[in-house]
Amino acid sequence: MEFLLPSAETYAAAFTTALDPALTAIEQQTTAAHPHAHMLSGHTQGIFLEMISRMISPETILEIGTFTGFSAVCLAKGLKRGGRLDTIEIRHEDAETAIQHIGRAGFTNRVFVHTGDAREIIPQLEQQWDLVFIDADKVSYIEYYELTLPLLKPGGWLIADNVLFHGQVLEAELKGKNAKAIQAFNEHVAADKRVEQVLLTVRDGLLIIRKL
Repeated sequence: MEFLLPSAETYAAAFTTALDPALTAIEQQTTAAHPHAHMLSGHTQGIFLEMISRMISPETILEIGTFTGFSAVCLAKGLKRGGRLDTIEIRHEDAETAIQHIGRAGFTNRVFVHTGDAREIIPQLEQQWDLVFIDADKVSYIEYYELTLPLLKPGGWLIADNVLFHGQVLEAELKGKNAKAIQAFNEHVAADKRVEQVLLTVRDGLLIIRKL
């Protein structure tokens, strides 16, 4: 079940600023060569992430789930001068591809790709964050959230992707571990008095969370 009609996505893209050449290349190469290309954030969501980052002007960004580097480049565009983005990818091949894409986009000295389990890497970074973007394995969302929220600066922002999970969370009976995990995550955040949040129906759903 898809939540947003393909025609609506096409219409939204038509009235969204075009991707720059670097992002276009990442999107095209991922679509042509990657068996899981649907995991890419894509045009409209990518520009949305870029705009959010530019509005916040973060000094530090953490991304959990690099994939091929598309969203990292989008987010990096809003970094404050001298800022940095750390992104974590568990799959070695995707991490290597992302490093190449990020380099060609001109962010080699500002975006740092870490390969491995985010739960092990994040404590080693010894960093506090202005903005966190979670787009990794869905069953671990609550764990990633609880790991990063204490490291998020007061007033900082956390964005979680795929919180509609292809519309499956709207069904009367939840089926599959990912849909159940996303529903549990959405309920977990909604009950958390440390934050306020809004769920947006952009692409597969984005949960925008602000730490109080």
